[in-house]
Amino acid sequence: MEGITEFLPISSTGHLVAFSELMGIDASDRSVIAFNAVIQGGAILAILVYFTKDIVRIGKGFAVGLFNRDKRGIDYRYGWYVIVGTVPIVLAGLLLSNVVDRIFNLWVVAVGMIGWSFLMWFAERVATQQRSETHANMRDAIFVGLIQVISLFPGVSRAGATMTAGLLRDFDRESATRFSFFLGIPALTGAGLLEMGELAGGSVPAASLITGVVVSAVVAYIAVAWLMKFVTTHTFMPFVWYRFAFGVVLVIAVSTGLIGAGG
Repeated sequence: MEGITEFLPISSTGHLVAFSELMGIDASDRSVIAFNAVIQGGAILAILVYFTKDIVRIGKGFAVGLFNRDKRGIDYRYGWYVIVGTVPIVLAGLLLSNVVDRIFNLWVVAVGMIGWSFLMWFAERVATQQRSETHANMRDAIFVGLIQVISLFPGVSRAGATMTAGLLRDFDRESATRFSFFLGIPALTGAGLLEMGELAGGSVPAASLITGVVVSAVVAYIAVAWLMKFVTTHTFMPFVWYRFAFGVVLVIAVSTGLIGAGG
């Protein structure tokens, strides 16, 4: 579930909370939250492998540009955009971690899933998609980075927030998706590292943790490869309708007692 949903704009957190409750696992338990954050390492690995050439090129361009003003091209600037775009969620994550942990329940997830589906729909309607990565600037990085903070709210989706923000800045879908992926590398890495201490006491068996990371990596790679092809010829609307439907199903399931709200 982590591998499938982490980089699709449908909320990995929302799905992990929902399916944890279905399996009788308390999604608000600290060890469960930590486990989910750590297995994101598999998803990060998938991104690193899929975009190896791009990451190496950007990293090289950034490093060269730091020491040589005359060679500060798009890769140097893009490196800064990723760094600046990551700062807001790092600060918010550190300041609001205790608050976020207390709202891990399916009512909140349902609100996030349904509410953000309308914003994604709006972005699809108004976006001109006339800009690509080469047109990116620092204002774009700040805007997308700030919107990414909203993804701390369960059900919104980090990918959904950043892709929507990219569209609102008039990027084409492929460029918005790629920037979302690159922003995910430091954000997800940081979240996983912060939670490693929670699992240090052996609250989750090592075999389970390793299995989760490996499965997440393999499935996430497939999902990323599929999504990059999908966005070149399709809109985000299928994800909008899926989010809305999933949110409605959650409301019905929790209201009727078919599943516990958790938290």
